Amino acid sequence: MTEGNFVDYVKVHVTSGKGGQGSAHLRREKFVAKGGPDGGDGGRGGHIILRANKNLWTLYHLKFKRHFKAGHGGAGGKQTSTGANGEDIIIEVPLGTLLKDSDSQEKIAELTEDGQEVIVAKGGKGGRGNDHFKSATRQTPRYAQPGLPGEERNVTIELKVLADVGLVGFPNAGKSTLLSVITAAKPKIADYEFTTLKPNLGIVKHRDYQTFVMADIPGIIEGAAEGKGIGHRFLRHIERNSVLLFLIPADAPDIEKQYDILLDELRRFNPELLDKDRLIAISKSDMLDEELKTEMDAELKGAFGGLPYLFISSVAQKGLTELKDSLWVLLNREE
Repeated sequence: MTEGNFVDYVKVHVTSGKGGQGSAHLRREKFVAKGGPDGGDGGRGGHIILRANKNLWTLYHLKFKRHFKAGHGGAGGKQTSTGANGEDIIIEVPLGTLLKDSDSQEKIAELTEDGQEVIVAKGGKGGRGNDHFKSATRQTPRYAQPGLPGEERNVTIELKVLADVGLVGFPNAGKSTLLSVITAAKPKIADYEFTTLKPNLGIVKHRDYQTFVMADIPGIIEGAAEGKGIGHRFLRHIERNSVLLFLIPADAPDIEKQYDILLDELRRFNPELLDKDRLIAISKSDMLDEELKTEMDAELKGAFGGLPYLFISSVAQKGLTELKDSLWVLLNREE
């Protein structure tokens, strides 16, 4: 999937159908002089339904269609026959989709299971036919209820990528290169910051034909939690990852400080992110000779709050097996 085809945020306008008119029909048959009321109810208007589909990975199919309108309910008929229900409109979205009311910003639902459905705009109720209004003192009511109007609202659809491992780091830390080496994904790689503007997903093959999903999240910058750049658009994808892999380049001026800044951005965006399992990888370690690596290793003892760290090189493909083993252990650790 090319970067331009990855759509993770859309706003749509939805309108459900109005209910059908109830019938005010009076029974008229041969040999039945005064048959009385036999008008049926109107059908309900169509709903606007969002359904989770495990085979979708992006909101690209909604990029060019932003208005959805369900069918109206049919009018009631004679012989107390109920009108047809309006046609429902079903909008399929990927797993991990968050729905919000665009105007109030109120959360509507989160769709995380295949086949899960939520009605975002209910169809109007059909009007009752005159058969409901007959009584001993009102034997031939000549009126019926109109159908109720449908709902109209603006809905924001946000995708939070579902992945086992999320790559966290500053721009140009080597996240895309790592993903391209240990998965079949082909993210855009270049020697400038913010090469990656949309998340990329790849499947990591582990021992004995086991796999897990890794997401390359666009680089975080200081101030991202306040929305600097488009920080909120990046950070929300980390919320659904099981394990966070912090990638810090070996040529960083202060490795521990970079980790602290990244951690602080996550804390300010959503403190619950700090409850996730974490692993630190020192990338681009092919630039270090053994002496420098030993010296750096000694300096980092006790750093990162005691969390484990590894030296890796995506280009030289060093330390990648150990990295995958460590991630697999974290992903399958029993609570």
